[in-house]
Amino acid sequence: MPEAPGGAAPAGDGQREQDGGQSMFMKIGQGILLWWGMNMVMKQFMGGNKPQATVKDAAGNVVQVPANTGDIPPYQLRPKTLDEGAVYNQIPQRLAPIWPTDSTVDIVVTLSDSFIPVKIASVPKKYVALRETGFKLGNSSENRIAETTFDVPASVQKNGTLWGHFYVGLTGANLDPKEPNFDPATAFHFVYPLTQYIPRKKVAKTRNLLEGKEAEQEEEPEDLTPGPIIANCYHPNTSLSFVPDLGILDYPTMHPATRQFLNVERTGARDGSGQNSWYYPVLFVNSFWQLKSHMTVLNETVKTLPMRVDLTNMASWKFSTMAAIEMSSRQQAHQAAFGGPLPGGGDGSEIEMIKEIFIDTNPYLLGVTAVVSVAHIILEMLAFGSDIAHYRKKKDNVGISVRSILANVFMQTVIFLYLVDNSQNTSWMILGSQGIGIFIELWKITTVVDVRIRPSPPGSLIPYRISFEDKYKLSETEEKTKEYDEIAFKYMYIAGVPLLVAYAIYSLVYDSHKSWYSYIITTLVGSVYAYGFLMMVPSLYINYRLKSVAHMPAKAMMYKFLNTFIDDLFAFTIKMPFLHRLATFRDDIIFFIYLYQRWAYKTDYSRVNEFGQGGDDEPKEEAEAIPETQEEKVEGAIQKSKESTQASGRDIRGATKKRK
Repeated sequence: MPEAPGGAAPAGDGQREQDGGQSMFMKIGQGILLWWGMNMVMKQFMGGNKPQATVKDAAGNVVQVPANTGDIPPYQLRPKTLDEGAVYNQIPQRLAPIWPTDSTVDIVVTLSDSFIPVKIASVPKKYVALRETGFKLGNSSENRIAETTFDVPASVQKNGTLWGHFYVGLTGANLDPKEPNFDPATAFHFVYPLTQYIPRKKVAKTRNLLEGKEAEQEEEPEDLTPGPIIANCYHPNTSLSFVPDLGILDYPTMHPATRQFLNVERTGARDGSGQNSWYYPVLFVNSFWQLKSHMTVLNETVKTLPMRVDLTNMASWKFSTMAAIEMSSRQQAHQAAFGGPLPGGGDGSEIEMIKEIFIDTNPYLLGVTAVVSVAHIILEMLAFGSDIAHYRKKKDNVGISVRSILANVFMQTVIFLYLVDNSQNTSWMILGSQGIGIFIELWKITTVVDVRIRPSPPGSLIPYRISFEDKYKLSETEEKTKEYDEIAFKYMYIAGVPLLVAYAIYSLVYDSHKSWYSYIITTLVGSVYAYGFLMMVPSLYINYRLKSVAHMPAKAMMYKFLNTFIDDLFAFTIKMPFLHRLATFRDDIIFFIYLYQRWAYKTDYSRVNEFGQGGDDEPKEEAEAIPETQEEKVEGAIQKSKESTQASGRDIRGATKKRK
């Protein structure tokens, strides 16, 4: 019986825990209901975030005004005179919206070669690009599209500007400022250029080098006008976006990119302080996605042009971001065109390339490409570090193709000269990385052989020559490596020289070049891009003859192997000619052969190999071997101590027996 209370106690505790758990969930539910109820009450009685409010104007008429004007009175209730002692400011300090953010508007867009507006009714139908009514501001589902084709005005063909006239007003209001009943409280008009003046790079004058001077004189003379060439360009797609909810704006501190699209109240009205005014809903003429590659250069041959207008709503943060980026890219392009320096040595076209990637590439594939790009950079750095470490620790010249290293120096130098000769405004970062690569290859040569300047033999035109001398007397295996390297390059010369000569003849006959120097550099760099991967062939041949890959930088090769497959992925995500895309797969053949050699010629890293090396993990294995040796010494010392102790015990017992 006494155990009953003790046994019932746990049941009671469990019941209380269950009730406590239910109470906790009930409290959370009650809190959510209370929060929702308070928000409903605030919205019902205090207005909440209502886009508009109902008031009476001075004449007693009921009007709808914005609810987000703060301490600035609604435009419909603006004072007729300033407060006593107030000073009128020509530049307003703060701006409040004129219309409610959920207003319904009408819009008409016309085209003209004149900045001055005319009556909407007198505009020919073919020059009316857009006419929409009942467009709801702030409604993200609103999307209106209009398409038309118009004749290009003669002045626009002759480098004139094509202007867009934008007429916007509350639904039912008169949109035409030329009409007598036009009211600036219910409508506004502004103009914006629909053509862009874009600096273009001068195209280098090229010619066929086999043609005579007479053919060269018949060509048009080269344009020697200083400065950039400005082209009048037009894009067929125009995106218009209303940005209805910007709130109260601090006009003097606004970013120029967003301020250019702001239309301030036209009559110059101010509030009682004389410092604040009002603004119309922002209509963003969005040229962010207008790529230069999709534009048409206007001249007298362009007679008609298509036009597509998209009308939507846009969030304020998106508008600010896109406007700022677009203005920055235009300023950079303008600065580069007139010779100004830019960070990184670019010409402002980097943002254009990013836009093109976003437009032409699947978003999911783009995300994968971004992740893989980071992996590519990491693997490239790891390969770079492993390659240097391999040559620093290498103790002999076994398996090293000195001719391949010299060929790499030559090829990278050719690419460097090509970048300097053919690329305008090439980034100094690209040139710098190419130069560093050349110096690394030169350093590799010094780790293999001694580079000396020796007098030339008698009869030579050059007094001195560069000599590559062995650092020490080569072993038998190193002599074999040198012999196999010569054999591999002999066959490469037999296969490569005819291809180079054929390509040089083809380029000379069918291609045009700036000069003979440019022709030589272009031909050499074309051969490098086409046959550069063959520089790995001598190393594979040496591996085959030595029946070993122990001398190869395994880690660096594997990093490069992974990067090769990443390049294959880029071949499908980046636009490029088919032959160039096909060429990205040629390195795979070399690396697959290398993988086969690693499988066929096994390397036992637990022992010193036939070349006196312990593999890539040799230092680590030596470090691990030291503790084992010390442990063996300690165990031996303990064993000797035990044996001496046992011997001492036997001697003591023997001496005791003798005394007995």
